[in-house]
Amino acid sequence: MSPDSNQLSEFPDSRQDFFLRGPVGKLECVADVPDPADELPATIVLCHPHPQHGGTMHNKVVTIMERAMRELGLRTVRFNFRGAGESEGEHDEGYGETDDLFAVTEWIRQCRPDDELWLGGFSFGSFIAMRAAQNLKLGQLISIAPPVDRYEFSSLQHPDCPWLVIQGDEDDVVALEDVICWLEEVEPRPDFVVMEMADHFFHRRLMDLRGLLKNGVRPNLPEKTPV
Repeated sequence: MSPDSNQLSEFPDSRQDFFLRGPVGKLECVADVPDPADELPATIVLCHPHPQHGGTMHNKVVTIMERAMRELGLRTVRFNFRGAGESEGEHDEGYGETDDLFAVTEWIRQCRPDDELWLGGFSFGSFIAMRAAQNLKLGQLISIAPPVDRYEFSSLQHPDCPWLVIQGDEDDVVALEDVICWLEEVEPRPDFVVMEMADHFFHRRLMDLRGLLKNGVRPNLPEKTPV
C-alpha cells in the first residue's frame, strides 16, 4: 500500500492524529512517541474491543496499554477498526478488521523498517491481533481478556514470539475458566497472569494493569539503538 497525498509518509515526532488508507476507506489513527531518552527500536499497534459494543481506540484498557508501552520506550499506534469512530466501512466479524490491522502494520514497516513490530489487543482486539500474528514477524504479542468462547482462538497457532496473556478473575464477559482451558491446549505456554479482583474492563485496577504490563514484557524489550 503506497501512501497517497493525504497519508503520512514518516512516523510523527510527537503525538499525532491522522488517517491511513485502509482496505475499504480511511482508518482513523493516533501515533505517539516515547521520551527520546527512553526510545527503543520497536513500535506497537494496539487493537480495541468490539466496535458494535462501543469499543474504540479510546477504550481505557487500550489507552493504559499504550501508556505502559510508551513509558517503556516504544512508539505506539492506536487505530479504529472499520466502522468505528471516523474509520470508514462496516464491521466484518474480524475478517476485514484483520486486513485493517495489516494496513497499519504495512505503514509502520514503510516508516520504521528496522523496528521490532509488537501487537497488543484487548477483548475482540486480542483476537484480531492473534489472527494477524499468524502472518507477521513480531517481537511480542499481548492478549488481554481474550474472548475464547466467542472466536476461534483454538484454530490459531502459537505466535512465533514472546506472548503475554492477562485475564481478570472476576471477568463477567470472558470466563477465567474458559481461558485456562484454552491455554491448557497451547504449546508452548504463554506467560499467563491472572489479576485478582479484576473485571473485564479492569475497573479500579487500571494502574495495576499498567504495572503488570510493563513487568510482563520488560524482559523482551529490544536493546537501545547505539547512538
